[in-house]
Parts: sequence; C-alpha cells; structure tokens
Amino acid sequence: MGLTRCMVFPVSHQEKTKVSQPLDYENVISQRKAQIYSDPFRDLLMFPMEDLSVIRRQMRTVHSSVPEDALKKAQSLFVQECIKAYSSDWHVVNYKYDEYSGDFRMLPCKSFRPEKVPSHVFETDEDFDKDEVRGHGGVIRQGWLYKANVNSTITVTMKVFKRRYFYLTQLPDGSYILNSYKDEKISKESKGCIFLDSCIDVVQCPKMRRNAFELKMLDKYSHYLAAETESEMGDWLATLRKVIQANTEGLGPEKKEAAEFLPGEDLRWRRLLIKLSRSEGRQNLFSFDPEVQRLDFSGLEVDIQPFEERGRPRFLLNCHSLTFNLLAQLNDSSKDPLCNVEPFFLSLALFDLKSCCKISADFHVDLNSGPVWEMLHDSSDHQPGNSPVNSSDALPLFCTKGVFSVTNPHTEIFLVARVEKVLQGSITHSVEPYVKNSDPAKTAQKVHKLAKVVCSRLGRYRMPFAWAVRSVFKDSQGTLDLDGKFSPLYKQESSKLSTEDLLKFLAEYKKPEKTKLQVIPGQLNVTLECVPLELSNCVTAAFIPIKPFDGQEQRGGVALEVDEFVPEVAKYCCPFTTYRNRLYVYPLHLKYDGQKTFAKARNIAIRMEFKDSDEGDAKALKCFYGKPGGPLFTSHAYACVLHHNQSPEFYDEIKIQLPIHLHQKHHLLFTFYHISCEINTKGTAKKQDTVETTVGFAWLPLLKDGLIVTSEQQLPVSANLPAGYLSAGDAEARKPNIDVKWVDGAKALFKLKLHLESTIYTQDRHLHKFFQYCQTIQGGAKGVPGELVKYLKCLHAMEIQVMIQFLPVILTQLFRVLTSHPEEEEVAINSTMVLLYIVSRCHEESLDHYLRTFIKVSWRKDSILGWGQVETCPGWDTSPSSSFQYSWFFFEILVKSMALYLLDENKIKLPRPQRFPESYGHTLHSLLLSIIPHVNIRYSEIPEESRNVNFSLANLLKRCLTFMDRGFIFNLINDYISGFSPKDPKLLVEYKFEFLQTICNHEHYIPLNLPMNFAKPKFQRTHGLYPTSSSPTPYVNLEYSLSDEYCRHHFLVGVLLRETSIALKDNSDVRYLAISILKSLLIKHALDNRYQHKVGGPETGQNQLNPTPDEHPTCNGLTTGRGQPSELQNRAISTFGEGHKSRTTCASLGEELAGHIYRYHNNGIRYLYINKINKGKDTLRRVLAYFPGPTPLLTFLASLFLWLSWSTQMRKSSTRSSLSHFGRLDQYEIRSLLVCYLYVLNSFLSILSALPANPQQPHPWVNLCFLISGAGTSEADIVHQALLEGNLTTEVTLTVLDTITFFTQCFKNQLSNNDGHNLLMKKVFDVHLAFLKNGQSEAALKHVFASLRAFINKFPAAFFKGRVTMCSAFCYEVLKCCTSKLSSTRSEASALLYLLMRNNFEFTKRKTFLRTHLQIIIAVSQLIADVALSGSSRFQESLSIINNFANSDRPVKATAFPSEVKDLTKRIRTVLMATAQMKEHEKDPEMLVDLHFSLAKSYASTPELRKTWLDSMAKIHVKNGDFSEAAMCYVHVAALVAEFLHRKKLFPTGCSSFRKITPNIDEEGAMKEDAGMMDVHYTEEVLVELLEQCVDGLWKAERYEVIAEVAKMIIPIYEKRREFEKLTQVYRTLHGAYSKILEVMQSRRRLLGTYFRVAFYGQAFFEEEDGKEYIYKEPKLTGLSEISFRLLKLYGEKFGAENVKIIQDSNKVNPKDLDAKYAHIQVTYLKPFFDEKELLERKTGFERNHNISQFKHGNVEEQCKRRTILTSESCNSFPYVKKRIPVSCEQQVNLKPIDVATDEIREKTSELQQLCASPDVDMIQLQLKLQGAVSVQVNAGPLAYARAFLDDKHSSKYPAKKVAELKDMFRKFIQACGISLEFNERLIKEDQVEYHEELKSNFREMVKELSEILHEQVRPRGRQPREPFKVAKYVYLFCLYKCTSHPSSHTGTLGN
Repeated sequence: MGLTRCMVFPVSHQEKTKVSQPLDYENVISQRKAQIYSDPFRDLLMFPMEDLSVIRRQMRTVHSSVPEDALKKAQSLFVQECIKAYSSDWHVVNYKYDEYSGDFRMLPCKSFRPEKVPSHVFETDEDFDKDEVRGHGGVIRQGWLYKANVNSTITVTMKVFKRRYFYLTQLPDGSYILNSYKDEKISKESKGCIFLDSCIDVVQCPKMRRNAFELKMLDKYSHYLAAETESEMGDWLATLRKVIQANTEGLGPEKKEAAEFLPGEDLRWRRLLIKLSRSEGRQNLFSFDPEVQRLDFSGLEVDIQPFEERGRPRFLLNCHSLTFNLLAQLNDSSKDPLCNVEPFFLSLALFDLKSCCKISADFHVDLNSGPVWEMLHDSSDHQPGNSPVNSSDALPLFCTKGVFSVTNPHTEIFLVARVEKVLQGSITHSVEPYVKNSDPAKTAQKVHKLAKVVCSRLGRYRMPFAWAVRSVFKDSQGTLDLDGKFSPLYKQESSKLSTEDLLKFLAEYKKPEKTKLQVIPGQLNVTLECVPLELSNCVTAAFIPIKPFDGQEQRGGVALEVDEFVPEVAKYCCPFTTYRNRLYVYPLHLKYDGQKTFAKARNIAIRMEFKDSDEGDAKALKCFYGKPGGPLFTSHAYACVLHHNQSPEFYDEIKIQLPIHLHQKHHLLFTFYHISCEINTKGTAKKQDTVETTVGFAWLPLLKDGLIVTSEQQLPVSANLPAGYLSAGDAEARKPNIDVKWVDGAKALFKLKLHLESTIYTQDRHLHKFFQYCQTIQGGAKGVPGELVKYLKCLHAMEIQVMIQFLPVILTQLFRVLTSHPEEEEVAINSTMVLLYIVSRCHEESLDHYLRTFIKVSWRKDSILGWGQVETCPGWDTSPSSSFQYSWFFFEILVKSMALYLLDENKIKLPRPQRFPESYGHTLHSLLLSIIPHVNIRYSEIPEESRNVNFSLANLLKRCLTFMDRGFIFNLINDYISGFSPKDPKLLVEYKFEFLQTICNHEHYIPLNLPMNFAKPKFQRTHGLYPTSSSPTPYVNLEYSLSDEYCRHHFLVGVLLRETSIALKDNSDVRYLAISILKSLLIKHALDNRYQHKVGGPETGQNQLNPTPDEHPTCNGLTTGRGQPSELQNRAISTFGEGHKSRTTCASLGEELAGHIYRYHNNGIRYLYINKINKGKDTLRRVLAYFPGPTPLLTFLASLFLWLSWSTQMRKSSTRSSLSHFGRLDQYEIRSLLVCYLYVLNSFLSILSALPANPQQPHPWVNLCFLISGAGTSEADIVHQALLEGNLTTEVTLTVLDTITFFTQCFKNQLSNNDGHNLLMKKVFDVHLAFLKNGQSEAALKHVFASLRAFINKFPAAFFKGRVTMCSAFCYEVLKCCTSKLSSTRSEASALLYLLMRNNFEFTKRKTFLRTHLQIIIAVSQLIADVALSGSSRFQESLSIINNFANSDRPVKATAFPSEVKDLTKRIRTVLMATAQMKEHEKDPEMLVDLHFSLAKSYASTPELRKTWLDSMAKIHVKNGDFSEAAMCYVHVAALVAEFLHRKKLFPTGCSSFRKITPNIDEEGAMKEDAGMMDVHYTEEVLVELLEQCVDGLWKAERYEVIAEVAKMIIPIYEKRREFEKLTQVYRTLHGAYSKILEVMQSRRRLLGTYFRVAFYGQAFFEEEDGKEYIYKEPKLTGLSEISFRLLKLYGEKFGAENVKIIQDSNKVNPKDLDAKYAHIQVTYLKPFFDEKELLERKTGFERNHNISQFKHGNVEEQCKRRTILTSESCNSFPYVKKRIPVSCEQQVNLKPIDVATDEIREKTSELQQLCASPDVDMIQLQLKLQGAVSVQVNAGPLAYARAFLDDKHSSKYPAKKVAELKDMFRKFIQACGISLEFNERLIKEDQVEYHEELKSNFREMVKELSEILHEQVRPRGRQPREPFKVAKYVYLFCLYKCTSHPSSHTGTLGN
C-alpha cells in the first residue's frame, strides 16, 4: 500500500524537469541503415522519399491575360514587377504528408467519423403506452361481465360488482389469462387479471347475483363474476370449463415462436441464444468521442488556396427581347415575325442606392432583328461602333448574356437598363408616336419610313429614349430575386440624365406613390439566374475566353463578364492576380449656354480619341472597346446627343484599353460637334451631307506627376486645335508659337470623370515614388544617403486597399531591398518595420490569409539574392512586440526559402548534415536563444506576442525536422524546453505544452521517435526485475518514471511524457491541457490511415509513445536487429515448437522474456499511446506467449484506474484532509483518461488472452475489476440522449465485458475460492449487475446476457451453495429485465432465468431448484413492493417463455422439473395479483401499506418473503415521514430473524425479547416450519445489523425509551465477541438516548402522534370499505382540519373533488340519511384511554403515548351518560407497522355526567398551570392549550359543560355539592386562562398579534356567557394592565393555584 500511495497521492512539491540530451539521430540512421531497410515495417522508421514537390500555376483563362510582349514594353519597375507576378508560375512547395501534420481532425481519412452512426435502442426510447402483449394463442373470448372486488386484506361484501370488459387470451406457453379493462380499448392498463392455470373449477353462484358464477382457485379463494344475460353466462361457463379441462389434461401446445430458445439434448441450453461474437461490428472507440465528432474546425489550420479575385457572389443576366407597341413586318415575307420599326440599343448596369454610386460597368446588348440591322447597314455613313457584322475586324460576338459580380450584396442594389435610339430630334417628339392613341399599323409604317431616312443620315449618333429598373437581391446574403421583373419603360427626361438624378428616381421607385414618370408601352424581357459551377463559353471583360470554352459563335451564345467597381474598402479588396489595364471615361456636362464663339451649338455631340502625341499628323490609338457587332477596338467613340440643348448632360461610359507604358504625351482629345438634325428630302445633296459642324476641342493629359489622372476633371474648351496644344496649359513648357483660342475666356466648361481599373498602375503616390527610387538605384545610379530610408518610412502612409491589391509585389520588393542592402542597417531596420506594418495591418483587417497565400503561392527564392540572407531580420529586436506578434510570417518565409533552396539546388538528395552550411545552424541557434528570454521573462508584459512567437517557433522547428539534421533540431528543442521550469506560472506551462503539441503533430512523428531496440548488457536488463529479499514485490511499484536512456533514444515522446507526468500533479487547467494533448495525439495515430494495416508489429506498439523493452534499466531486449529474432527468441521458439524441453528450460526462458512486458509497469501513462495492436497479432502472440503472467501490465492498468477512482472519490468528498487539491481530476479528465484506457485495453485484450494466469499475483486484477465496476456504473449513468453517447456507451460496455471475460479465464481458481463467496467474486459479479441496473442499449444487453450465461455455467457454486446474496441480486435484476419494453431483452432475460433454474436443478443432482424458486418469488415480491414491476402483460409473456423452455427441454422431461417450473410460474402469478392493486393505490399510503401488510401476513411461513414486505413497508413509511411506523417495521424484521435463529438454536431468545418494545411482536411467533425455511441463511451477524437498524429507526422516531431494550440484545453478542469498540459505541448511544429523554421531559416538546377516528360511507365509492371505521395515527400535532383536508384531497383525486364530502360533527351517523351520490368521510378527534390501573402504571408522557390500543370520544350529551371507548383490531397497539388499524369494538361506559365535566375542566386548568409554572414557557404548547380552552367548537368545550350542568334549567337535577364544585373549578379555569393569555402576550412576536387578539376576543365572550350562567361577574385575577410584566409573581400565583387544586400537594413549599 505504501508504494501504491506514492503513485496515487500527489506530492506537495514538484520535481524539476529532467533534461536528457538526445542522441545523434542521423548517425543512428546511418549506422543502422541495413537494419532499417530489411525491416518489414521500415515505413514506420523512415521518412518517405520525395516528400517535397513544386506545383505550377493554374490559369483561369484559355491564354494568359498578360500581353505577349508586355514585359518588353514595360519601362516602369512597378509595372514590370506586376507583370512578372501575373505571368510567372506559382512556387508552391507541396508536402506530400502535410495533411498528417496537424490535429487529428485534419487527417485526410474521414472514416473515423462514420457516415451513418449506428442507432442503438435503449429502454427509455420505447413508447411507454405499448404495454400490452397480445397472446400468441389469440383472444379466445371477449365481452362485458360484472366483477366483484376482492381484497384479501378486508372482509368483503360480495354484493359489490363493477362492470368490466374481459378478454380471455391464450399465452405462448399455452396457459390462459382473463384480463379486465374499463372498456373495449385494450391499449390502456389492465384493471385486473386472473390466471386460469390456478383455477380448479367454475360453478354458478345465483345467491351472489343473477347470472353470477364463481372461479375457484387453488389457494382457497375465489373470483366472482356475473354476466348480463343467462345465455352469455352459459357461453362463458362452457368456454372456461374447456380451458380448465385443457389445463388439467396436460401442458399447453408448444409455440414456434419460442423455438429459438428451446434447449435440447446434450445440454442444448448452452446454446439457448446464438453465440454472439463481440468482435463483430465493433466500432473504433474514438469514433464517437465528442472531440472526434466536433464539426467546428475553428482554430485549426485552414487550407490555403491561391489568390482568387472571383470569389464574390455572381449572377448571370440573360437578355431575351425588347419590344415596343409599334411593331411591323419590315420584309415582304409574311413568315417573318413582327419586330420593332426602328433600331434600339440597350445597356445595363448595377447601381447601389445605399452607397449612391454605380458599381458595375455597362453591359451593351443589341437585341435588334435582322431587318432592323439592315437599316443601319444601308446607311452610307457607318458609325464605327455599328460596323457590319461581316467586317474583317469585327468581333463575332453578339453577347446577350452578362456575368455580374457583387462584393457586398444587399436589397438596395438595382439593375438599370437604358434604351437609346438613332438621333432623330427631341426625346418628346420621338416618344410621341409610341404613346398616342392612333392606328398602330399606320403609325408603325410612318415611324419606320422616317427611321430609315434618319438611319441613313444620322446612323452613327445616339439619343436617350427610355429606362427601366428592377431589384437584384432579396437579402444581404446574396439570394437572387429570380421572380422579379423590370419596371415599365419610363421616358428619359432630357434634363435629368446624370447619375444623381437616376439615384433619385431609384429612391422614388421604392415608393410607387411618389413616382410621376411617363410610361412608354413596351416590354423588356431580361432574366437573372445563378451562375452554374461550370459556365462554358464565357469571356472576361477584356474578351479573353475562360475555361471551358468551345468557341461556338452563334449569336448570343457567349457570356461576357462585366467589370465590378469594387468599393475602396480593405475588407472588399483582394490581391490582384491577372493583368487588367482599363480606363473608364464619363463625360458629364458641357456648359455652352454662355459662349459667343459659335453661332450654332445646340445638338452637341462629343467625339473622344486617345493619342500619344499632339502633333498635327498624330493619329488616334485604336484602344476604344467597340459596341456589339462591331470591331473589338476602335479609334474613337461618341456620346449621346441631346436635341436643342446648349448645356447638355451626359451619362455615357467609354471603355479604353490603356497601353502598357504611358508617357507624358498620352492624352484624351475631345471634339465637340453641332449635329444637324434637319431632314429635308427635297433639299440638295450637299446640304444633306453637312451633318457635323465643329464647335470646340478639349484635351486631358493622362499622367500627372507620374500617376494616372482619375476622379472628376473640369477642362476649358478651345475653338481651334494647333499643333503642340498639350503645352498650351503648361506654363513651363508653353511654346511661344502656339495660338489657342479659348471659348468663353478659358473657363472650365467641360466636366468629366475618369475611373481606372488597372492591376499594373497604382494611384498611391508613396508607393509610386518608392518603386521609382528603387528603379533608379537598380539602374546603377548612386543613391543619396538616407533617401531610400525616407521612401521606406513614407510607405507607412500607404492606403490599406492599395497595400492589399499589390501585396505580392510590395512584399517581394521589400524583401529584395532588405537583403540587397545588408551593410546599411538603417535600410534593413526600416524595411523590416514596413514589413511588420503591412503584416500588422493585414491582421487588423482580418486579411492575414492573404499573407499565408503569398508565402505559399507567390514567394519565390529568386525574389531575393540568397535564401540565407533572410535567416534573421536586422530589425527583429527594434520592435519585439510586433516582431513576435507576427513572427509566423518571417518563419514561414524562412521555411519556404529553405525548401526552394533544397529543390532548386538539388540538395534534397544529400545527407541532412550536408544540406545547409554550418553557419546557418549557428544562426538558427542564435535566433532561438534570442527568443527564449522574451518568452520566459517578458511573457507578462507581452502575453499575446510571447504566445505567438512560441507557437511560430514550434512550427519552424517542426518543419526544420523535414529539411535539416534532426539531431540538431532535437537539441534546439531541448534547449528551448530547458528554459522552462516546473515552478513556472500557468501561462508558461501552456506555452510549453502548445510548443510540444505542435512539434509532436509532425507528420512523421513515429519515425522521429526511432521505434527500434537499443541493446544493453544483460545484467542491466534483468537487475531488479524479480522479487528479492529487499524488494519482495517489484510488480506493485507504480511510480511514474522515465529513464534518461529512454528519453535520449526516443526524444520527442520522452520530453512530452516527462512534462505530462509533472503536469498531472499541477492544477486542473494544466492537467486539462496535458491530458487533452495526450488524448488528441492518441486519437490522431489511432485514426491515421497510413498505419491501419501496418501497425500490428511490435514497432508501433513499443515505440509510438512507449519505451522499448531494452531502454529501461530493468527491461530485457528481444531482438538484435529489426525483423531478425535474437538468439533468445530462436531458443524460445524452437523450444516451445518442439515441445520436448523440460519445464525448467521453459520457465527460465519465460523469466527472461518477462522483462519485455514489465516495462509498462514502470512507465505509467506512456502505455496510453500503444496504437492499434489488434491487427497483425501473430508477431506479438509469438513473443507474449512465453510471459509468466499478465501481472506487470495489469499492475499498470490497475494503478491508472486506482488513480482515476481516487480522484473521483476526492472530487465527491466534502472533506479536504491534507491532500493537495491538485490531485483531483474533474469529469473531463477522468472521462478522457478512461476512454484512452479502454481503447488501449480493447486493443490488447485479444493478445493478452494468450497469456497464462499467474495465481500468485491476482491483486492488480482485483483493483482493476473494482475500478471497472465503478467506472461502468458511471458510464451507464449517463443520459443516453445523443446518438454518439449511445454508441460510445455500447462500445465501453463491450470493452469491459471483454476484460471481465479474460479476467475470469485467468483467475477462475481465485474466483472459486470459498464456493465463490469472496471479495474478488463480488467485484466481478457487481460488474455484470451494473450493466443490468443501468440502462444499456439493446445490442449491448445481448452481449451482457451472453456473458452472464457463461458466468453461471462457470461458477454454479457461487449461486447455489452457501449465502444467497448473489442468487438474490441476480434474480431481482433479471426479473426486472423480463418486464423490458424491448422484446429481445425480455427473451434474453427469460432464457437466462430458465438457465439459472436448470443449472440449480442439475447442481442438486436433479432433486430440486428450491433456492432459485424461492429467490425468484422474493424478487417478484420486492419488485411489486417497489412498484417496479411495470408492464404486467410483458412479464406474463416472459413467464410463458420460461414455461415453454421447461415443456420442451427433453433431457428433463421425465423429471419433476417441468412441473416445478409450472408451479413456480403459478405462484408468481398469484403474487402478481397484488400488482394492479399496488398501482391503483400508489398515491394512497394507508391503502398501500395495508396491501403490503396483508402480503407480509400471508408469508408468515416464509421468513425471506415476510422480511421483503416488511422492508418495503419501512421504505414507504420513511418516504412519508412516518418514522415510528418505520421503526416498528425494523423491530418486526429483527424479531423475525431472532425467532428464526432461536428455532435453529443459534440465538438464546426469539421474538419474545421484543415484547417490551411492542406487544404486536407476537405476530412473528407464527412462523411455520415448512419448505419456506429450508434455504434461509440468516446468521447472528445479520441479526446484529438489523438490531442496529432498529436503534437508528427508534432514534429517528424519538422513541428513546425503548432503545435500551434493543441494546440489551446487542450487548451480549458484542461481549461474547469481545468487540469492545462496538460496545463503546452502544453505550455511547444509550447515553445519548437517556440524555434525550431528560431533554424532552423538561422541554415537553416531543409529540409522538395524534389520533383520529375515520369512518367511510358510500357504497358506490368505497365498496367494501363502506361503513368501515379506522383509528388513524397522524404525526405529531396534526390538526383536525389538516387530516380532513388530506383525506379530502386524496379521495377527491380518486372519485372527483365534487363527489367527496367531510362530515363536520362527531355524532353517530346513520348511513341511510346520507346522499348516496357522494362519498362521505367522518373524522373525529380521539384521545388515548386508560383505566385507573393503567393510569397509575403509565406515569410519563411517553408511556401514555406508546403501545396504546384504546381511545375515547363522544359529544357532550353522550358523555353526560356514557363514555365511548374504541379498541383497535386484534388489540394491536400504536405505534404499529402501519398507520391505521381497523376499529374492532366500541364500548360505552356509563358515567356520572357532572363528574365527567368536573374532571375535564380540572384537567384543562391543570395543563395551563403546569405550562405557566415551567421555567421556560413553551409558547407553542401554551397556544395550543389556550386554543383548546377558549376556542373549542367541537366535542366537549368548557361552555358546553357549563350550559349542560350549571344552567338554571339543569342544575337542579344534580347534587348541590357537585354543582358548587364544578362552579369553583370554572372560576379557577377562567383565572388560569387569563394568566396564560398574559404570558402569551409577552411571548408572541409581531406576526402573531392578530392571532392573540382573536384568542382574547373568544376569552371575553366565554367569560361573559359564563358570568350569565353563574349569575356572577367572573373576573380573571392577576391581570394588571399597563404594569410591567413580573414573571415571579405569576409563578407564585400558579403554585398557589396548584396547591389548592390538588390537596396532596399542600405539603410542598411555595418558594421564596
């Protein structure tokens, strides 16, 4: 026990963590290369080859978005870097086994989470109402009958019948049952059942009732039934007689349904059920662990994907048609459909009303039909955007599908469609034909004719016409409004064309009542739909095909992606990944109403061109995107024209593809024209050609200070355009010969806006200048000192969205600057600071995933000059807070650089020590040493930063284990861990375990631990292994220790386990962390699919997280090389294989091999990490088969569970003692260790089953069995509400059953000691019963029953010989299973119960199975008493199955066994008769106890059964607070056992010894000497326990006076045994009892009960109880109203509250005078009655309240003549085993009336005087007596006596002396009441003032009436108002009164 305590109880101090230098890993691998390569499990020992690879870039489009010669054309460094970023390959380093390097939830194999979790059925899952089981023989007969209520406890009146519906049903065993119900519905509970196998005859009974008949039963009682008609009675009689005849002739027919349970020849009962293999269908124990099933992956490493710009919500817009009400057939062919009479042009865009802006580019769609297109084609002057479709450079796309994306979807985003037409005149004039009510056909022809002329002349110009709008999203989650439609087509107002005006319209559109827009009849058919996952034939906004693209060219077949204008907010931005360089130009307004330069400038058109020179002959660049059907690019573009408007507004969007390189000459040129709209068909051709008249020019240079000009601009307008015009506005570059004529004095007349969509040009000035300066330096220019630093510092002002968009380019350039200026410390520091700033800003915006993507995808080694130069950042210590916070970024960069270096330089194939220069290792070591103090010392200053750098460093070292010398990295890990101390605060301990967890999650954790043997000298291997004189019990050394050798050879696991061993002694948070890490690691490797088919050999089992056999000083080596057996092995195998060697040789070999498994006992919790050994068992079986016993392993298992058990008990314990609170494990910790333990146990059980048992060392198994029992109960107590819990519980059950099965095999001899009556057997048996007591699943119970069957067969003596404890408990639990709602469980339980009977029968050599017979009857009785036998029909079916077994068991058919089984089932059914009554009266405690009492009385000849019912009665009494009755039950039980022992001559006295306690005890002397006493095993020890129980019960009942009588029986026994300690306790108890007697006598506060007479009237309700009278004993001070209310409530619930009435008076009741519609209850207060002799004997209050059987009651008038005395039945005395006893007789004693009155008044006066004379006045008692004196309303109140005897009308009837005496007593009575009221007034509190006033009022009324009767003023003396309260005075007065009242007391002194 001393050694055990060292393991269990945590010590108060913590040892310093041992540090062991790891071995040279690479050297070991090199030296043992041959051994490793020859090992069949070499995959567990080696890192896989080709663990690294590089993945190339994947493009979204068919070809790159970057132009082919882009890099050549680019001249800016920034543009060049951007182009490289978008065109170069990704540099993704792929770690082949990366998925195995994290938490177990990241494993690629998801099989550990079953797709469909098996569903386990539990008892609680079944429907409670499905209680009835149909008889297999079917319903024989049914119908209405009248049934007489028979209650064996009461004398019945047989004329009481109730109408019931009866079913006569045949059960599976062929027997019959008659069930009765309230109505025809049998789904409800049966009201009663009659088992006809106990019926011997059926006869008519006309005297009872018409058509009545009697069913005579075996046990001399009968059931009385009556039919409604004579014919029905005849039918029932005939049917019942046939049933009785069938029962008499023989057994019922056998049923096929029970065939599977029938035993046959050669003990076929061993195969009653199919043998269930627990190994089939088993689930991984961890599969249902809550941690494994958790779907929340927050906090786990996310899967990093390449940058993706198109991750936003998208939808597909499909344009179908646009039609107006003017339609015509434009061709002569009548087959052509109707179409519009003129061309219309559609553009769609998205607008955000919430942000008040446009959020997409325009999507231009041409829906014109062929004939309409020809109108434009025929025009002689083609607009470039409207070129013919078959033009050589035309874009062969008519895109009618557009793909829009919205980053921030919400309900206020609208899709706006604008409709334009060919310029014709004013908008109003153009709209008029479409809205006027004229002939549509004529109007259409007229409009068409005019349109043809207009198109031929003005076809290139457009004018606004109409617009429409529709909503896009239903909510902010991006749900498309698919059912929405466009609004009507509204006329476009010429004065409201701007975006601001449109947004106002949209706001009004949401409020239709405010919309006052003119509607143009027409229909726009456009639909929205979600974008398919694989959208084919789609092009980007630059018209680059997107994969998949098949190149179909039919019109409308291609979808166009429309540019989204993403909000300039960081959270919506993402890094650019594709080339994009577009400029959107928006002309807004031209203010020409004040110009005087041009005469005509009204219909103004704007022509835009993009030029790279301002020379006269410079041509416009072809960079404008064309319109549908035209060429892809054109050289110019036009804006819409407003008719007769000198200050026109514009809404056009012109899209330009910018050149790669921009210079200062690139500019936009705007030419303004006046368009002549006059159409004169009669005019000359010359005049007709004059369409355009130039009215001004404006230009805008695109670059300013190197940046592209954007946002809103205002330009002056020139009347002419001289060469070199760009310099006209530049004062510095202005040329003298340039003459520009400005319109309106060079005022800014033209307003426009520009929007840049470019991924190669930035708008950020700081970024631009930084790259510009870097380009200067790279070009060879000498940098100005400090200039670069200045530009670096300016980068802190860079906008976050720019930072995100160009993140890869910026970071790459910063690292280039950092590594290219190593000598300039200032530059390096500021570069680092900028990097930290960018990283921190990304984290602040929650965009750090872009940083991870950059490292994974974009970072490339050639981005910097050399990988080694990034090893440390010179600015690391400048800002340690930020650098540690974001250290992961730099460490990941370092790791990626290392990987690329090895791959690119082809050094991955070199030996690890040669891969990197030695200096790099020194640098890493220096880096680690610089971090340690910041973590260990400054953790409180920078907790978050230190935690992050701790985690980042762990990841760095983990990845270095893949690249570098592993021994070197182990040393780095060791150095880092050495920086921590066991006395560190909790935060540092968390850091340490997070570090270790990260390292141990390495994907090749097993090879890193070198799972191989390291041989040692034989002496070291064997020393200390076996018992010696100094250490006789080495196997129980439970110390958790790890050798230095083990930690050196298996470094990672050694460090982890050493730290865990210390953590388990720490506080709960630290323990929780350590246990979680261990459990997580075990789960991970248990579920790792790489080892599912390999982890069967010794390697994983020994080394995954466990020491190998030879690295411990006391362990023995097994192999000299991996896969090669040692000489020792060969010897062992050959020896045992040949089988001819001596036992000595075998023993010696076994002893040597024993060291292999002994390692577990000295390595504690390491055992938790043995992985799945259940596969590939042969190797281990070969080795383990020679072990001398399972002791070492089992010692560890037991020690672990001892610790768990101790922790659980300490958690539950309320006392702290001297133990540290750190040792107490909480529920999670215990559960986690338990699951790990069970998993390990489950994995090894199949192997351990091969081990021979060592009978000398069973102790660890005893502990293990005990702990599993406790744990099993704990697990079973879990509420099985979740499916996972159900599966986990089932798996735990099967694992424990496996363990117990193996245990019983190993230790069968120990279990059989003393016929199985030993502690070990009890523990094993309790495990099995624990599963039956706590609800298990149906599947688990099948295995439990199978295990129990084997257990009975293996240990029959434990059940059938000696004490009945096991057999009794077994029968009780199995019988409960026989009522299960699961049919399979019932069948299994029935078979098991039959097996028990049959084995008992065989055990007695086929004589009898008396023990099982009796214990089953007792168990049934207990179940009925506990109201636990629910489902009576289910239980009947179980009995039928048992009968079937007996009837069909051929080997015993010729014996008496079948008939005895049938007799048993009959007896059970007899006992079951009480079940229905028990349920019916479950809430009626008196009736329930009566039923128990009657059953206990019926089993007087069977002590065990009588004891069962008495125990049950005691439980009911304790539950209801009736402790006196419970104590009497205990006394009767003890007397029963004493009587039994006395008759067996084992005890000197019998029940007579208890007569002084209660005279009722003589009932126990009725015990009969018959078969019921044959198998009773009571002992003196049992009696002592029961007597002690009596003492406890009497103490609780406050009946201290009789405790001594019990002690008199206990003391001789203890004296005989010389148990002096127990004698001391007995006498201490007696001392306490006598002290209590004195206390209660002085305080008078003990109240032992109140008595009432209760009579029931109402035959329709109370039936046989009608007219019955009972004496009720109620606890303490129960008032009359209180018991009346209780009975009213009780019977009101039974019969209905409206049907129950309480009779208020105590007068004699004539039942005929009562209303038969109601149930009447009369309650009368009773007083105990004693004759004069008894009064002399019973002197104390206890004696007058104990063992009383007579009571008196009656009203005043009756008492004037006689006294009514009630005597209890059989002279039973109170207290009794029940609360009520029937009244057996009522006596009336004639008295002198006036004497009775005088005595009553004297008694009341005396009581009040005694109370007031007491030193401590009891206020409660005083108030009770006062209330009885002055407020009495029932029985004999004082005034009633005065009226009856002192009134003038009656006083003359009585002697004058008697009248005078009574008058004198009344005067004293009034005085006593007055003084008592004074006492009460001084004692009460504020809350009782009202109550006191009521008492005084009643008193005054009584005094007034009494004064009138006596004809004198009766005054209470001693009342002195307004004077101080003087207690002494009143005490004196009361003493005086007392002396005058009782002459005998005059001799006493009155005091001072």
